[in-house]
Amino acid sequence: MRGEPIAARRRALPAPCAARLPSRPAQFFPRTAAFAQHEAVNQRRTPRPPAPQDSRNTVEATSGAKIPNVLSIAGIDPSGGAGIFADLKAFSALGAYGTGVVAALTAQNTQAVTGVHPVPPAFVRLQIDTLFADVRIEAAKIGMLGTAPIAQAVAEGLASPIADGRLAHRVVDPVMVAKSGDMLLDRDAVGMLIDAVLPLATMITPNLPEAGALLGERAPETMREMQRSAERLRRLLADDGLRFVLLKGGHAGGDPVDLLHDGERMIELPETRVETRNTHGTGCTLSAAIAALLARGFDPVDAVRGAKRYLTEALRQADRLEVGSGHGPVHHFHAWWNR
Repeated sequence: MRGEPIAARRRALPAPCAARLPSRPAQFFPRTAAFAQHEAVNQRRTPRPPAPQDSRNTVEATSGAKIPNVLSIAGIDPSGGAGIFADLKAFSALGAYGTGVVAALTAQNTQAVTGVHPVPPAFVRLQIDTLFADVRIEAAKIGMLGTAPIAQAVAEGLASPIADGRLAHRVVDPVMVAKSGDMLLDRDAVGMLIDAVLPLATMITPNLPEAGALLGERAPETMREMQRSAERLRRLLADDGLRFVLLKGGHAGGDPVDLLHDGERMIELPETRVETRNTHGTGCTLSAAIAALLARGFDPVDAVRGAKRYLTEALRQADRLEVGSGHGPVHHFHAWWNR
């Protein structure tokens, strides 16, 4: 299987990853005294707009500040449930303007991936260079890259914007393992992801199988194993500034518990599992939501909590959509399309 070209493989849809945000941000980020104190400190560090009273009014509520621009570097899913199309929906729903660099084209629907066509690395690099030559980008979400040369092109293309401070937030969702457990990247691409892309990240969001693949071991199964994996994954990131590992526990049985680790704190983030078959693109959506909230100035811990709430509500509302007969998408605009 690993010896086959990636474009020749037939793949099952990627596995779900997990989380929730109701329509009123006051519910996302309750204003306790401790939170208010933390928010005041954070606002002195990084100015940010006040939380809107309703997520449908996000643009109006942030009109006093520049709307952030967020970049998705990922693949194209024609069914719209995952990849760049899903990322753009999440960015828009959470008050950020979305941009995209296409790394791979896929032939897929809600039932299967039938082909992958990687974009030539030089053209991926040209997209990045051209975009950053003109457009202000506050945050980037990096998803499916497809091949080692594309991963290298992305790392080299982002090096300059990161070095000169133009790209503050980089969320890497290491799309590597399909729902069936098969690898979506060849071994050399995994190595390039580890060596060139992860050190650029300010946050990575692997699920349990992806964590095992990155560490060269079986996927963690218990909370203790998840904690050890999170610690080891954190050592794959750079040491300058705050860097986070969000290890998603959706593949474990029962209600999922995610771990957020910054090298010191190990924060458990429990969630109630939503019973729905419409789970396609949950990992893409979660990482994109985190990037959007980081770009809007939220503290990383608050951004993760808010993104999880947003995704959980998108899962709860997913059955309102009728997209295909397999694993359908989540409802990215659940707070907007409620009339």
